[in-house]
Amino acid sequence: MFAAMQPVAPGNPPGPASRPATPDPSASQDEVRGQTPQAEQVSFGFREVPAEEKAGLVRGVFDSVAGRYDLMNDLMSGGIHRLWKKAMIDWLDPRPGQTVLDVAGGTGDIALRILERWGGPGKAAAAGGRILVCDLTPAMLARGRDRAIDRGHLGGIEWIAGNAEALPLEAMSVDAYTIAFGLRNVTHIDRALAEARRVLKPGGRFLCLEFSHVVLPMLDRLYDLYSFSVLPTLGRVVAKDEASYRYLAESIRRFPRQEDLVAMIEAAGLAQVRYRNLSGGIAALHSAWRI
Repeated sequence: MFAAMQPVAPGNPPGPASRPATPDPSASQDEVRGQTPQAEQVSFGFREVPAEEKAGLVRGVFDSVAGRYDLMNDLMSGGIHRLWKKAMIDWLDPRPGQTVLDVAGGTGDIALRILERWGGPGKAAAAGGRILVCDLTPAMLARGRDRAIDRGHLGGIEWIAGNAEALPLEAMSVDAYTIAFGLRNVTHIDRALAEARRVLKPGGRFLCLEFSHVVLPMLDRLYDLYSFSVLPTLGRVVAKDEASYRYLAESIRRFPRQEDLVAMIEAAGLAQVRYRNLSGGIAALHSAWRI
């Protein structure tokens, strides 16, 4: 990019203002050539969208399905998601007195399981325990609060609207970080993992439950047929939203494989990374520690 040329009086030599300016070394090559830089593209299901638009699109999906999200989870998995979440809590083994952050946990499924394992809000508070639920979508948080009240839990869980890539929490403030079926929806997985490490105390535990890649022969074909035929139909009939559940199926296919996610977690600075396949790899649990 060059500075504008200033008018020069006839017969006078050009002054310093007429010489090209030195290009800004921080400018991209597109800017130096006078072109508009290309916007970063990320996946939204099988579509590529500008990175700055994805969070809004994801929020729109969960705004749409919040009211029937839990029912759809039971229908989609035949109730098996409950066993997966129990396996997650068992592996986490949350201790009374800990501060646990559940990210993308708007409807409270994980948080309520932890709270009830601790014996309810009163016992959790007496032991100094805290459960924080952070979710991008206010409608999901409202659903979670309603579920907690319906179970008689008027306290014990703090509900926070926020983005997994920029958590509204202080560094080294939580003992455990959980995320169930939410990591594949973030715009930049690496940034979300870096935030997980930032907010964990030294010795803190990271645990991710996510749909993954089937490892059993033949099951993968059946799972594909189910995901792209049955799942959108359920979405249309039950949730009145076929497009959102087609996106959810597509987002699973775009999510990193188990070993690739291990490498990403390690790159974020977390250690002792391990994973367990559930139901033949339909879902997987990834565990790590901040040391």
